[in-house]
Amino acid sequence: MRFVRSGPALSGWRRREQDRSFRTKRKNMNTTENLISTECPAVAHQPINNIIKPIKFPAQPQEWKIVSLRECPTPDTMQQCETPEQAAAYWKAHIANHPYFNSECECLVVFILNTRRRIKGHYLVSIGTMDTILCHPREVFRLAIMASAAAIIIAHNHPSGESTPSQADINITRDLIRAGQFLKIEVLDHVIIGNPNHSSLRSMGYFFS
Repeated sequence: MRFVRSGPALSGWRRREQDRSFRTKRKNMNTTENLISTECPAVAHQPINNIIKPIKFPAQPQEWKIVSLRECPTPDTMQQCETPEQAAAYWKAHIANHPYFNSECECLVVFILNTRRRIKGHYLVSIGTMDTILCHPREVFRLAIMASAAAIIIAHNHPSGESTPSQADINITRDLIRAGQFLKIEVLDHVIIGNPNHSSLRSMGYFFS
């Protein structure tokens, strides 16, 4: 004798078969639980992004030349620069209005002179702090050599307004004088600009022959 399932019994049996089949398929899937239980990472390893170093090309020789930045209209009487007063007047006319000049810091400027002691131009060498400034003969004479200067005048300001030279000012002036003697470029004077006065190291006897 054979019994055939029908009606509610048959539908219940199919439901149980479907549940068993679903659990079997779910067990075979790569679910998070299966990956953890098998010690497999849930997320695939991502490649490490290594920083690519920039390519550096070797430095190549360059062609150099001196370039004028701007014109400084100057009266003919002020172009002659042989005395501290004339140097201070040129400073107030052009250096104080320079775009990079900072009255709160010491600024060193070199005046380029020709053989007749007329100013050919000037250039800003260095900007320091309120009480000190770095200075080296290499930077002081670099553009003077390129501009074929016969002589130079060095000038720098004291933000405190006191124009008395410090011992460091005296020492660097003597170093620059010796460097100028080797280069055959005379250092005529070193003028310290205060407010409102100024001082000349040559007039104070710190220059030597």
